[in-house]
Amino acid sequence: MALRPVQVNIKAVDGLAVGRFWGEALGWSVFSPGVTTYVGPGGGRVWPEPVGLGIDVVPVPEPKTSTKNRLHLDLATTSATHQADLIARLRSLGATPVDVGQGDVPWTVLGDPEGNEFCVLEPREIYRDTGPIAAVVVDCVDPRGMARFWGEAMDWDVLEVSDDQASLRSAAGVGPYLEFLRVPGVKAVADRVHLDLMPYPGDDKAAEVERLKGLGARDLDLGQGDVPWTCLVDPEGHEFCVLAGSLP
Repeated sequence: MALRPVQVNIKAVDGLAVGRFWGEALGWSVFSPGVTTYVGPGGGRVWPEPVGLGIDVVPVPEPKTSTKNRLHLDLATTSATHQADLIARLRSLGATPVDVGQGDVPWTVLGDPEGNEFCVLEPREIYRDTGPIAAVVVDCVDPRGMARFWGEAMDWDVLEVSDDQASLRSAAGVGPYLEFLRVPGVKAVADRVHLDLMPYPGDDKAAEVERLKGLGARDLDLGQGDVPWTCLVDPEGHEFCVLAGSLP
């Protein structure tokens, strides 16, 4: 048994506006069939995405605090001109520069219209075939430990592991990477960005949740009540959800 990530969940006060921003940023379509706003590749709403990850923006009443999210997106570019043009376009859509202590680096750190941090990377060969999202990046204390947990939790391959970073990617070699970067300090506050996972056809969600707990996940009570998804945290406290249903 294994799960696959199906979307990045972003909390926002104005979910529709933030969803529209990410749709424009990635060149994807925006769908708002109910409470949440879903952003995915064009050509009609397909959920979950058969390849890659969508974005689901969920409205919440509380604005983001000044604390940096421990999960963010890295956007891919193909040339220096593409990087500069993308940054300018994102700024025109409402993104703002963010200083997270990055210093003089070849990538640019921005915040979406509600301050959720993301990076626009300089061209890198490793991300040439990922699509607009190069990687989902998670700050952590122990990349090796995170690679062990998430490598067992999901069906993605563990590609690189060191004391400072680890990376995973779909076994099909498509879509973004999931990367864990070592940072000082432990997680202290709830994130506004997290991953949502889903079982495969024929797999039992409850059994998958118990399997994750055996790997070190813990229950998370956000006051969600009786809902069809299950909220958990990984061994370092990063929130994630296991959704009901199965892939087609």
